[in-house]
Amino acid sequence: MKEGDVTVEKLLTAAVGAVGGAERPGQVEMAEAVGEAVTEGKHLLVQAGTGTGKSLAYLVPSLLHADASDGPVIVATATLALQAQLVDRDLPALAKAAEPLLGRLPKWATLKGRANYACLHRVRDGAPDDQGELVPVEELSAGKLGAEVLRAREWAEEQAASAGTGDRDKLEPGVSDRAWAQVSVSSRECLGATRCPYGSECFAEVARARSDGADVVVTNHALLAIDALEGLPVLPDHDVVVVDEAHELAARVTSVATADLWPGVIDRAAVRSRVHVDDGDAEELRAAGEHLRQALLDAPVGRLDAVPERLLTALVELRDAARAVQSGFTKSAREERAADVEASRRAAKTMVDDVFGTAERLVANTEHDVLWVEDRERVGRSLRVAPLSVAGLLRERLFGQNTVVATSATLELGGSFDAAAGAFGLQGEGAPAWTSLDVGSPFDYGKQGILYVARDLPLPGRDGLRPEVVDMLVELMAAAGGRTLGLFSSRRAAQEAAEAVRKRLPDIPLLCQGDDVVATLLRTFAADEKTSLFGTLSLWQGVDVPGGACQLVVIDRIPFPRPDEPLASARQRAVEKAGGNGFMSVAATHAALLLAQGAGRLIRRSSDRGVVAVLDPRLVTARYGSYLRASLPPMWFTTDQSVVVGALRRLATSA
Repeated sequence: MKEGDVTVEKLLTAAVGAVGGAERPGQVEMAEAVGEAVTEGKHLLVQAGTGTGKSLAYLVPSLLHADASDGPVIVATATLALQAQLVDRDLPALAKAAEPLLGRLPKWATLKGRANYACLHRVRDGAPDDQGELVPVEELSAGKLGAEVLRAREWAEEQAASAGTGDRDKLEPGVSDRAWAQVSVSSRECLGATRCPYGSECFAEVARARSDGADVVVTNHALLAIDALEGLPVLPDHDVVVVDEAHELAARVTSVATADLWPGVIDRAAVRSRVHVDDGDAEELRAAGEHLRQALLDAPVGRLDAVPERLLTALVELRDAARAVQSGFTKSAREERAADVEASRRAAKTMVDDVFGTAERLVANTEHDVLWVEDRERVGRSLRVAPLSVAGLLRERLFGQNTVVATSATLELGGSFDAAAGAFGLQGEGAPAWTSLDVGSPFDYGKQGILYVARDLPLPGRDGLRPEVVDMLVELMAAAGGRTLGLFSSRRAAQEAAEAVRKRLPDIPLLCQGDDVVATLLRTFAADEKTSLFGTLSLWQGVDVPGGACQLVVIDRIPFPRPDEPLASARQRAVEKAGGNGFMSVAATHAALLLAQGAGRLIRRSSDRGVVAVLDPRLVTARYGSYLRASLPPMWFTTDQSVVVGALRRLATSA
């Protein structure tokens, strides 16, 4: 494939040399396929295993396309680690390699939602309190929250003084969401660069300005979803999108399209509105929130196929009350006011708009949404609503308006791309055309890894961690001398396992999720080869610990969604209603993806060796077991415990 006078292969060779590596199996094949896709305007799904070098394989043809079309290519990722790799390593090396070939130095930029950047107006002039009044940061009460906010403010000022990005992800150690909210604003709360007294220094505006002239703009799945689904022009004009970690896309889009409502947020919206609208309207909004609180106490927890009459009445009252408050904001929209008053007004209006939009959506209760009541630790009982499927939205607003390259190490489940294509809206009548490619992996999984399934263990139950599982876990970890990443289906299971193993293997250092922040736990785990780490969902994906620190990955059970999980159960029922197999389409696909991601934590480099142990016999005894195993890396397979224990002991001895 060729763009202008520079071929993809020529630039890829130069870029790989610039990062100090060598071309890898499948890398050229993927780069050529991506180049062909963006040139011909056709969608491409690419599975590229860990170590393939897929980042450069899509960045090279993306840069050539941007150079030829005079417009940016958008690259969206799911994790901070990959964003950092692209911006700090791959793109600088690619630009250096491309400069003599293109006759110019290519540009790149990172762009995120406005709330990801510190707001200097909020940092310097304060954030609204519960009454809507701006409170200077110095007046925050003492305690953990106040200390976090003060640290975030000092960091933001340092960023401003040093021409930093003001990006939350650069703040280390990080702060809680509550603290960050005191030094940031959403796009709807923002005063705008011309009105804000600090507009010329605004971190978000500087980031946007950088992106306007960039060849490649790196963003996250959430901002891509907002740009595509909400019709907000938050990204520069583009015609090509590369989605890396694409197995996460549908879930991230679903998260963006999910809304929730609880009495506390309604009360705050009413209180903050009082100084900007008629006091009677604000009081009616507060009263409607109280009526919702009472109705929620009577509502059943879980999915709502039909909204109870009392709850529906409360939602209608809330919607109408919020609309009245919105009208009050509209009447005062053209009034001239000081920047601090305008900031307070915008913050209050944003809260009311969110309450109105969610209440209206809940009242409508269309077949395209799933509603449920949930007890949440910090806010109490709340109502949540999420789309039954985002496939149609993705088909129309992302794949229907751009050429999309979607790539991941786990797009092919059960030996097919159909599940991924279905999640993206690329299946069915009228779906856009697409092609797929599996470039394989540079690893020899059959020689580097063993997949062990504990066939003789009892089937998983609901009564906590089984004693037989603990016995097996202890024997495997003892043979490995630690070096274990334990992936559990629940926080309770991880904690029970950690407690039991610590008692029986006191000489093996063991960390458990919840002992510290995940980033710190991962650093400690990677630094000491004998240390083990147990955790839940956040450890199933994105953990990259090569070498002797991770030679045993233990999965306690097949990670099916809970039968009472509202969204998964609703989706499963919808598939069955349409005549399909709901279990295989939803639950088994969900489990296959997580299993593939979890098993992928073991082999991260060509020198890695180890065992993935699944302590759930259903992987070999159930009819769906073959589908799940086909989604895993092709490691050598056994159900013989003695073989695995012996292999782990040999690895521990040679480490």
